[in-house]
Amino acid sequence: MTEEITFSAKVGEEEIIIGTGKLAQQAGGAVTIRVGDSMLLATATMSKSPREGLDFFPLSVDFEEKMYAAGRIPGSFFRREGRPTTESILISRLTDRPLRPLFPDGMRNDVQIITTTLSSDGIHHLDIMSVNGASAALHISNVPWNGPIAAVRVGYINGRLVANPTIQEMEESILNLRMAGTKEAIIMVEAGANEVPEALMVDALQFGHEAMQPFIQLQEEMRAAIGKPKSEVIINEINPDVVTAVTEQFGAQITEVMTSHTDRTARNEAMSELREQIVEHFAEMEVAEDEEPFSSSEVRQVISKIQKKAVRDHILYDGVRPDGRDYTTVRELSAETGLSPRAHGSGLFSRGETQVLSIVALGTPREAQKLDGLTAPEETRRYMHHYNFPPFSTGETWFLRGPKRREIGHGMLAQTAVRPMIPDESEFPYTIRVVSEVLSSNGSTSQASVCASSLALMDCGVPLKRPVAGIAMGLITDGEKFAVLTDIQGMEDHLGDMDFKVAGTSEGITALQMDIKIGGLSKELMSRALDQAHEARMQILDVMLAAIPAPREEMSPFAPRMLTIKINPEKIGAIIGKGGATIRSLEEDYEVSVDIQDDGTVFVAGVDGVKAEEALEKIKAITEDPELGHIYSGKVVRITDFGAFIEFIPGTDGLVHISQISSDHLKRVEDALQVGDEVMVMVTDVTPEGKVRLSRKAVLEGMTLEEAQNDDRPSGGRNKRGGGRDRRGGGRRR
Repeated sequence: MTEEITFSAKVGEEEIIIGTGKLAQQAGGAVTIRVGDSMLLATATMSKSPREGLDFFPLSVDFEEKMYAAGRIPGSFFRREGRPTTESILISRLTDRPLRPLFPDGMRNDVQIITTTLSSDGIHHLDIMSVNGASAALHISNVPWNGPIAAVRVGYINGRLVANPTIQEMEESILNLRMAGTKEAIIMVEAGANEVPEALMVDALQFGHEAMQPFIQLQEEMRAAIGKPKSEVIINEINPDVVTAVTEQFGAQITEVMTSHTDRTARNEAMSELREQIVEHFAEMEVAEDEEPFSSSEVRQVISKIQKKAVRDHILYDGVRPDGRDYTTVRELSAETGLSPRAHGSGLFSRGETQVLSIVALGTPREAQKLDGLTAPEETRRYMHHYNFPPFSTGETWFLRGPKRREIGHGMLAQTAVRPMIPDESEFPYTIRVVSEVLSSNGSTSQASVCASSLALMDCGVPLKRPVAGIAMGLITDGEKFAVLTDIQGMEDHLGDMDFKVAGTSEGITALQMDIKIGGLSKELMSRALDQAHEARMQILDVMLAAIPAPREEMSPFAPRMLTIKINPEKIGAIIGKGGATIRSLEEDYEVSVDIQDDGTVFVAGVDGVKAEEALEKIKAITEDPELGHIYSGKVVRITDFGAFIEFIPGTDGLVHISQISSDHLKRVEDALQVGDEVMVMVTDVTPEGKVRLSRKAVLEGMTLEEAQNDDRPSGGRNKRGGGRDRRGGGRRR
């Protein structure tokens, strides 16, 4: 077996150890990355030849979450890993995004990157390790790539920025910033925060970029020591003659169409007609016998390149965007609530041609999402946001096959943005699911779903701390010249150099996501983008608050009413009952659902508020401790020769001695009481063992507790064996 070679670097307080040469030797590049007792295997492999006919780079990145890494068996029916969890899909996306821009333009060889969990200690985050491991594997491999990169997590804990904090340390952080970059600049950002100011975010980004440098240096050392020669690959290049011919003959017309129409539909129709004319022209063009005719595919690619340059130049040098806006103007906004009559809450948000409808459903704690994975520190999730992007939203058709990676990522971004504003379970003990349906798309539907979700939650009556709004920023650059664009459309996203999404409240940022298509982003550009995003966010929040100024005080009549009570955990069994009989009876009799937490918190949910209150009172009675001197209404459940046992609290009975049943002389208990009778009794004694003494006579005669406890007046029928007090007597909880 080949001997393993190791390298190490310290980022923050943690040492990162990279090993290579021992595992997966047939992969193009393979490393193990270890932090503490968490370890991943990262591999990067490229096909030997390019795929024919592709107009995109076939890169696939997968994070393989293996439960054995934590000594666990998967909870599925098959007891093996199946479809990837949401968290593993998100880590795959996080790993992919900073790697993709650094591959050679025009490369068509398949490249596959797989990171596999070998060990998880529950202390160190696996997501940042996945990005770093993939970069190291690529950098030492034969795959052409303009790396290396490094990734780091930045937290803000007790007023201090911290690089790569542990899972436990992150519980105290108001910032969860994951970022990746090269030696020169930042290229990817993913952040969640609790209303962090823009200035602090900029400082955190600069801090993180400096913190990642030791790992970049480590990879350069690895490359120099053991790196494989980079393979020569065929780059998909367009015939220069096609570029020249299309540009010279039709470049001016293409530019005219792209810059003279501010209406999207009119521009698309005009461009579609011109494109077909150009393609037809070159298809019919005669060529010499020794020359190849122009490829229609290449002609279309050149047209797209001319379109891109025309739009970018018009923005950068004329200061005019495709729809006629300047750099900072936000498109027309609208917001409304209450569209769905039976949903618990709904909100519709529109920005230009982007339109999102969000719907809220409230549930009980038992409906919280159970998480079975290595990467989520919590076991359940009570606030969920799901995002759907149907084909009609762009006027297209395709098969519906469930959410794709992009939809899962967009849904989680919106969930991250709104989550800090969701009230604590003690204040609002519901499980909350929001579904955002994209109805029309032309620019940043993920941020529109943030806005629509806030509207829907407020319409539902969820007491959000503050509403959250989001906006997408763009960037066009040419050398030193640049333009930061507010509220980018689909075309600007496609043709631009940056997609920068910022969500937050009036007080600060709650989520941030950035992807760069160029070499990186300077601090100046980052600050400019955040400042413009803040201005746009305030404008959007004004429109949202005009539609619904505050969360509704009354929830929908169709929403469940949730009541809570805290009981002694030792009394949970009394609510459940033998074989679950008591809790089933409660749910059936009062038409509610009852959820009990291990700490004794009981949730009662029902659409009928009155019945929910009655169920709660019943639970209080079931779990109540007998109170000395308190008078209860009870039922006779058993009669003996020395007294009667009265169930005065559900599941708890006590003894009324024959001397305490009546003011009159009794020879037999049956002379005054029968099984099933309803009687009023006072609790006069509770022993340390839980036995309860009751007195009916004290109630009949209006005695105080002290009088009842000192009452020794004969009333006849005393049990000779007990001398007025039966030593076997006393009720107990059953």
